[in-house]
Amino acid sequence: MALDYVIAEARQHGIRLLLSLVNNLHAYGGKTQYVKWAWQEGVGLSSSNDSFFFDPSIRSYFKNYVKTILTRKNTITGIEYRNDPTIFGWELINEPRCLTDPSGDTLQDWIEEMSAFVKLIDKRHLVTVGLEGFYGPNDPKRLTVNPEDWASRLGSDFIRNSKISNIDFTSVHIYPDHWFHHQVFEDYMKFVSKWMLSHIEDGDKVLNKPVLFSEYGLSDINFTMPERKTMYKTILDISYKSAKKNRSGAGALVWQFLVGGMQEFTDDFGIIPWEKTPIPSLFVEQSCRLAKTKGWPHKDTSFKQFC
Repeated sequence: MALDYVIAEARQHGIRLLLSLVNNLHAYGGKTQYVKWAWQEGVGLSSSNDSFFFDPSIRSYFKNYVKTILTRKNTITGIEYRNDPTIFGWELINEPRCLTDPSGDTLQDWIEEMSAFVKLIDKRHLVTVGLEGFYGPNDPKRLTVNPEDWASRLGSDFIRNSKISNIDFTSVHIYPDHWFHHQVFEDYMKFVSKWMLSHIEDGDKVLNKPVLFSEYGLSDINFTMPERKTMYKTILDISYKSAKKNRSGAGALVWQFLVGGMQEFTDDFGIIPWEKTPIPSLFVEQSCRLAKTKGWPHKDTSFKQFC
């Protein structure tokens, strides 16, 4: 019922949703919960969290869940999720990693199977993986773009995973303060530019698919407000220039906005839009200039209120 309400409200306000089907991390249960269920039922092959990707019973559990979500009829709008244009697309899994198979074969097989399964049920919506964007062993020339050596041993591979035919657009995350050790802010900024431009180039020349920077952030514990603003502006500028030139970089989604009464759910990256900081205005400006580039203000008078 709660998700019905969220989708109905988004529909009412003209907001499109990218919904993630499961989390690689422990938050909200994630893949760990599926492993626990299988283990408790005595059908799990392994207690390893990575068995989520290769255990036949767990794959079956997940498919049942996916089918239930995609075919659910919204109790408020009366529209099945798979037919609702409010949903922009489906993300298979947030930030997938399979450390037990650094070759990437296990995760690749899972993505191929689950993306095909989603498309079998829902032919209307776009599908993406939910990748962080790390390059794997199949792309040795790109390994220098990774933040550090560990990133190539996580079982994910940006280009290989994104080439799968049922994956419609790619996803990339940007969290330099989580990915580096003992770096200064200026080095973070150099990395962010190189990271984004490399993936945009891949989208243009290798994948021929849009690239969505679907999460980015800089913590408010280790960095000042001006530094956070500088990084966010850098990301938005690169994204805007790509869109203006009709290149593959298709947008950037910040992590994360919070509304009144939800401050207790924040993490080091939370942004309260009505707080008197210079950061929220960056996103309004970005929306306005993207809208003008695409000619949307002529079609929607509501832009005059903000732009």
